[in-house]
Amino acid sequence: MNIAIDGPAGAGKSTIARIVSARLGYIYVDTGAMFRAVAYNCTQNGIDARDTERISSLASSADISIRYVGDVQRVFLNDADVTDHLRDEAVGNMASVVAQIPVVRSVLLDLQRKLARENDVVMDGRDIGTCVLPDAELKVYLTASSAVRAKRRYDELVAKGENPDITVIEKDIIERDERDMNREIAPLKQADDAVLVDSSYMTIDEVTDRIISLARDAGAKV
Repeated sequence: MNIAIDGPAGAGKSTIARIVSARLGYIYVDTGAMFRAVAYNCTQNGIDARDTERISSLASSADISIRYVGDVQRVFLNDADVTDHLRDEAVGNMASVVAQIPVVRSVLLDLQRKLARENDVVMDGRDIGTCVLPDAELKVYLTASSAVRAKRRYDELVAKGENPDITVIEKDIIERDERDMNREIAPLKQADDAVLVDSSYMTIDEVTDRIISLARDAGAKV
């Protein structure tokens, strides 16, 4: 069984998808982390976001994989664990850019679909229900207001000892939404058969319970 969770940056997709997959005993596939691995590779090699030729070349030659260390999913780039670098703001902004490049999408799409063919998965991203897994048994579009998403990101950074500007964070989120929704290839949008879940005023437990209930209705054994 495949569960697709789409939505904009900061909506809580990864957090919710991890919990749902653990409760169902499914494999969690964080597609955003795959794009971030490509983005991280680009930033480490000093590649400009406008240099699509070099980005495409780097993505084609890179070995990106998802592995489990115990029960924790880790992302590896050329056999190096890069998971802890993928939440950097610069990497996130670059990921939104590289996700628009056809070669990058093609390279990662093959890996994502292979995982879904061979396993029960919960997969989250921007275009899972519309493009990557159009036949998923359950599709959820998880969203929240830009102000709520900015506050969540702000709290994350403060907890790490940083001193962020929430106004800048929300501006970046709105700009990223604009890029994702208007990109030429597989833009961010709610699939026609996806269930809308707005998490703005819901707790993590409430969102999780809602999706587990939807999964049960779709045929998941809970």
